[in-house]
Formats: sequence, structure tokens, C-alpha cells
Amino acid sequence: MREVPAWPGPFDPNALPDDLLRAERPYVVRGGFAHWPVVQAARQSDEALARYLMGMYNGVHVGLFQLEPQERGRVFYADEGLTRFNFNRYSATLDQVLTGLLGVAAVPEPPALYVGSTTVEAVLPGFMEANGLGLGTRDALVSLWLGNRTRIAAHYDLPDNLAVVAAGRRRFTVFPPEQIKNLYVGPLDPTPAGQPISLVDFAAPDFDRFPRFAQALAAGEVVELDPGDALFIPSMWFHHVEGLAPVNLLINAWWRQTPEYVDSPLSTLRLALMTLRDLPEKEKRIWRHHLDHFVFNDDPHTWDHIPATARGLLGPIDETLSRQARTQLLNQLKR
Repeated sequence: MREVPAWPGPFDPNALPDDLLRAERPYVVRGGFAHWPVVQAARQSDEALARYLMGMYNGVHVGLFQLEPQERGRVFYADEGLTRFNFNRYSATLDQVLTGLLGVAAVPEPPALYVGSTTVEAVLPGFMEANGLGLGTRDALVSLWLGNRTRIAAHYDLPDNLAVVAAGRRRFTVFPPEQIKNLYVGPLDPTPAGQPISLVDFAAPDFDRFPRFAQALAAGEVVELDPGDALFIPSMWFHHVEGLAPVNLLINAWWRQTPEYVDSPLSTLRLALMTLRDLPEKEKRIWRHHLDHFVFNDDPHTWDHIPATARGLLGPIDETLSRQARTQLLNQLKR
């Protein structure tokens, strides 16, 4: 498997390059955030990291996943019917989590402890002022991911993603969106953390059950990140994430390149499954043409025959038009 390439251009952590944050493929930035105070604390020791975080902690509880040692850190389903999960959820304070991580750090096969997708400013006010990301005017959601040796199944996220390892080590394995059919993605619901995940165990892939996974591996890329390293993951790229140290802390930022009023395309996917997938084949062929014409058509002159004032959703969509269309759609769905 190939290595994720290094970002080839200039890099300023206080003003991240637009070319990187709009890239169509992943790039790694080695040492781009090594100056962060949290990284400096983590390089001293896990205990120093804990002291640094507790110096900012405001007491708000976090969500904690706990897995038994036999799960080997793999956050996954607990049954073949994919209806239950192999972890327990708890509400805990950050000091409880850190004490737990430090307490099992030397255990050869510890239980897995995992705090995922927790808004940084909600629990560590002032953290981002001390450890800046330089995203400019982007309205990013910045989250922390804290745990020991865990394995998060390959999944995609709708927003663009900049992931910075603040402590420990992480291995990312990434795949372009077109590999979806070779990753054997599970159900849309229920899922361990919101997004559908690959059902393949990357530590022991069953090629008899998942033969096309070999094609995904041929198209995939891998990188291991140390404290201060960062990885840019474009929207909808699949990524499998492994924590490789007894204590791992990741800070990530998510943002979209569209205005907030633009609804999620994932809503379209669900509606399409409800309304298009089970149509007779001849009707699906017709709707494929309609979607190509109305949605995926980039010809700027397609609607020249319609007065601009009459184009509605066929013309530029602003917040007002988006709200009107959403209201109309909701009314239709209630019928």
C-alpha cells in the first residue's frame, strides 16, 4: 500500500494554505503543529499531557466508550445481525478518563477506553487560543478524540477534515470515495457513531467473505502520524483510524465548502433510497437521465430558455430559496 504523500507546498500553521484545505486528495504535514503547547506537554510524558488538559478542563462530562480486552480495541458491532454494539457507553469526567488511561497504560491487553468527537471548547475553554489552527474565516467544528489502542472502522465524513495528532501515534488508512463498493459498507442505521462503516476487520481481513477488499487495498494509502503531524482528508474519503499508543489525543476540524443553509446530500441519499431504488428498471433509467440533467449538469447555458426570474431552484440558490424549498419538501413528506 502506498504512503499518503506529503504536502508539497509552503505551510504556515497560523494561516493554513487554501490549496491544501481545498485539495481533492489527502496530504500529510509532518511537524506542522509541533509548536503546540499540548504537543510539547505530550512529548514530556502522558502525565504531563494529563496535567495540561486538566489545567483547562471545566468539569463538563464527556461520552466514554469502553470495550472489553478481547475486542482488541475494535469499535464495532456485537452480533452478526448488526443490531448491537460491542462497547458500553458511559458519562464520565475528563479526569476519570485520564486516570483510567494512565492506570491501564502498562497493561499488555487493557480494556479500550475511547472518547470520540467531543467539541473542544465545550470541555477545554481556551484550548484553541493556545493551540491555534489557522483556518481563517472557515466555520469549523473542532473536536477531540482521546483514548488508548483503539481501531475505528473505515468510514466517511461529509465535511473536509484536518486531523492533528496532539499525543501518541495514529495510523490512518485512506481510500477514495469510489472504493465504496470494495469496502463492504454496513447499514445506514444503526451505526457505532453516526456514519456507516466498513464491515471488514482490517487487522484480519476475510477475503473469502470480502473478496473485493483486495481492490480497495490496492487503491488505498496509509500514514502513521506522530505528535505535531497533521493529515488533511477531503470530504467523503474513507478513513480507518488506529490509536497505536497507550494514550492518544487527536484534534480535528471539520468544515464544509458550502454555506450552512445548503442541506446535507446524505438526506438526498436517504430520500433516493425511499423513492427511486425500488422503481421498475425502466423508470430508474428515466430518473437517472433526470438527475443527470437537473443535478449533475454543469452546462451554464442549460436554462437560458427560462427567464432568470422564473428559474427557482434551477437558478442560484440563496438562503431564502433554500428555506422555501425545505418547507415545501417537509409538507410533501407529511402527506
